[in-house]
Amino acid sequence: MTIETHPRRAGFAPARLDRISEHLHRQYIEPGKIAGCQVAVARRNQLAYFRSFGYMDRERQRPMRDDAIFRIYSMTKPVTSIALMQLYERGLFQLNDPVHRFIPSWRNQQVWVSGEGDSMQTRAPRDPVTMRHVLMHTAGLSYGWGETPVDRLYRSAGVVRNEGETLAGFVEKLGRMPLAFDPGSRWLYSYATDVCGRLVEVLSGQSLDAYFAEHIFTPLGMTDTAFSVAPDKLDRFAANYQRQPDKSLRLIDDPLASTYAHTPSMLSGGGGLTGTTADYLRFCDMLRQGGEHAGERIIGSRTLRLMTANHLPGGQDLATIALGDFAETAYEGVGFGLGFAMSLSEVATGALGVGDYYWGGAASTIFWVDPQEDLVVVFMTQLMPSATFNFRGQLKNIIYAAIED
Repeated sequence: MTIETHPRRAGFAPARLDRISEHLHRQYIEPGKIAGCQVAVARRNQLAYFRSFGYMDRERQRPMRDDAIFRIYSMTKPVTSIALMQLYERGLFQLNDPVHRFIPSWRNQQVWVSGEGDSMQTRAPRDPVTMRHVLMHTAGLSYGWGETPVDRLYRSAGVVRNEGETLAGFVEKLGRMPLAFDPGSRWLYSYATDVCGRLVEVLSGQSLDAYFAEHIFTPLGMTDTAFSVAPDKLDRFAANYQRQPDKSLRLIDDPLASTYAHTPSMLSGGGGLTGTTADYLRFCDMLRQGGEHAGERIIGSRTLRLMTANHLPGGQDLATIALGDFAETAYEGVGFGLGFAMSLSEVATGALGVGDYYWGGAASTIFWVDPQEDLVVVFMTQLMPSATFNFRGQLKNIIYAAIED
């Protein structure tokens, strides 16, 4: 089945927009740098471009299906952030409320000062971790992947999202770890959005999967997005690959033997979802239209504007305030709000699209929404790590250059 697109109605020069196809084939598919991918571009309520490339399962020589299901990893985060802010709109919390108001065990957290192990020195934080802090990765939490004393303590204490863990138990364990810095003083990509997922459960009284289904997925028609892939959909599930030091691809998750075939014990609001390009395009279209899609209001337009404003102290960018070098974004000229990064300056970022907001996932999936251009883009592939290729920058060059008006 051919998916109908209308690039001219969307204000694109078709031949220039089709450079996406030329670029991905020449640079990635033909040399085997990725097994396959998918791109959707929409503008002004028109689908301008939708193509599938290569294989969804290289080992079985299965071509990429238009309805392929992908692991979206950290593209789960904006969904969780929207869910939590829906509860904000119901008056259930304020952004500056301490998290310990809703998770009491977080009341006595400490901040790392010096040392490690038995000689680690800590103190009380200047301010408690707030709802705003966990929405924007300024809580002092980590992913535990670095080489700081706090990171090493995460690993020795088993603070990982393993099967058998539950969201409630994981967040309790996380709350016992020392904070890497005073909340609000720095930015560090972290397990914070998993805390947001637990807060959705506490505030709503529903499990995270049930809440997502009722308040986001069903209203938007996101019928293929979930924490696991149903048995009758496994033939649509793409394989996941890792780039090796010799630049070859290694299969790291066979879709027919994947743990995603079963509902996980840990419902990760920070990285647990699977879904299709079409589903995530619906989510992005809701964002593009100020919180509404197909007559369904998901989030208020004013709340969404608050979420996509730069909340970093003093209007700084991530290059000024961020710790660590792992995130789904570059740092220069990039701000961060409540679940989204945003481009503050085309000059500073060296990329077109000031005022856009976005995020990505560990398997190199990306999306962005540009309110000024009335534009959304979704790119799906399954290649880890996500920093291997700059798909976002390359697609931006091509797509913005194809806009005619």
